[in-house]
Amino acid sequence: MARRAFVVVLDACGAGALPDAADYGDAGTNTLGHLAQAAGGLELPVLQSLGLGSILPLEGVPPADDPVVHGRLHALGPGKDSTSGHWELMGVVAGAPSPTYPDGFPPEIVGEIERLSRRPVLCNAPIDGLAAIERFGEASLRDGALIVYTSQDSVLQIAAHEESYEAIRLWSLCAYVREQLMQGEHAVGRVIARPFAGEPGKFQRTSMRRDFPLAPPVPSYLDALQAADVELHAVGKVAQLFGAPDFDATYPGATNAQAIEAITSLLAEPEEEGFDAGFLFANLIETDQVYGHRKDVEGFHGALRAIDAAVGVWTALLRPDDLLILTADHGCDPLHPGTDHTREHAPLLAWFDGQDGRRHDGPLADVGASVLRWLTGRDAPELPGTPFTP
Repeated sequence: MARRAFVVVLDACGAGALPDAADYGDAGTNTLGHLAQAAGGLELPVLQSLGLGSILPLEGVPPADDPVVHGRLHALGPGKDSTSGHWELMGVVAGAPSPTYPDGFPPEIVGEIERLSRRPVLCNAPIDGLAAIERFGEASLRDGALIVYTSQDSVLQIAAHEESYEAIRLWSLCAYVREQLMQGEHAVGRVIARPFAGEPGKFQRTSMRRDFPLAPPVPSYLDALQAADVELHAVGKVAQLFGAPDFDATYPGATNAQAIEAITSLLAEPEEEGFDAGFLFANLIETDQVYGHRKDVEGFHGALRAIDAAVGVWTALLRPDDLLILTADHGCDPLHPGTDHTREHAPLLAWFDGQDGRRHDGPLADVGASVLRWLTGRDAPELPGTPFTP
């Protein structure tokens, strides 16, 4: 039987501060642990049975009697954003941190954006994205102004109301900004187009978001899989975090419900969807984008409960030759000051036939190494990471 591998990233579900977290202002952070504390205990029976509570102490989630392979993964390089986290899962370790802009972008960048768009730029500061459209959205709707902002992460984001600056124009602008402006000393991890809609007081982001990433600087496990003729599939923002290689198929995941539906469909109906063999790399975004940055403990817990139910469906659909890995890319601690990502370990839960429930701690790149070994029987000694699969 042909083999499949599924890696699902629970965005921002960090599992405790990394040793260098203090260098990022993130000492003592623990997204899942503090979420459990703030929620009065987590209700995640499926993830509990797989061993989530065996990874680290979690109120409401005791250690499992018969866990799958479980542990914590750490970054080898700098950063605490989605780009660096997903890259490291596939064996790409950045040699230096990407630039950040705590005081906003320099005048030459802002001026060029205004020249190209023929629109004024507002904000130009680190700010939560939803707060940005609440504060500046009316001016964007009225005047067509662009809301340019950043965060503690290496990112330039441009938000615009779709009625005054169409999404397709915003995409073109962000593509130019990526390729022509944000290179060299300004090579941020991502340029993100953030269209929104609605009326004052009721502004909402739309599903027309588009990410323009920096291409990985070195080969990855995706390249090794592609060289072995393994089909690559992506759900959600994953495909937008890698400049290359191209995925053979991509599926939308602007919401968790949309992404979960795609993953479930691919698991249940491989003949119809064309995924009878290969690799599916997926991201569940709302624990980060919707609830993590907003410090919405109830919403975060609710999103995890929905994921827990989905994982129960997925494990029932898995074939003997399937590999399912659940992990994360960084943290977003609800009890930590500020609203940005936190420098944390990622949890690891790995289901595969013959697994012995052992604990496995190692670098994020062990995920890519394990997928390559599982699907091809090969290793890539030139890449970081050690397989935990046979």
